[in-house]
Amino acid sequence: MMGISIWQLLIILLIVVMLFGTKRLRGLGSDVGNAISGFRKAVNEGESNPQALEAEKLKSQQHS
Repeated sequence: MMGISIWQLLIILLIVVMLFGTKRLRGLGSDVGNAISGFRKAVNEGESNPQALEAEKLKSQQHS
């Protein structure tokens, strides 16, 4: 089995840049970065405050 070479990756990157443009790709990268940052922040808050997480679980179970 043959893997993807660096040249094939560069050609794919060039095609993507030509299709979408650098502004759209930059905006997409920024949006993905913000989403990952928000996810990490939420995970860290949940780990630092497990009592609030348990209370939220109990509250959602009572309403169901």
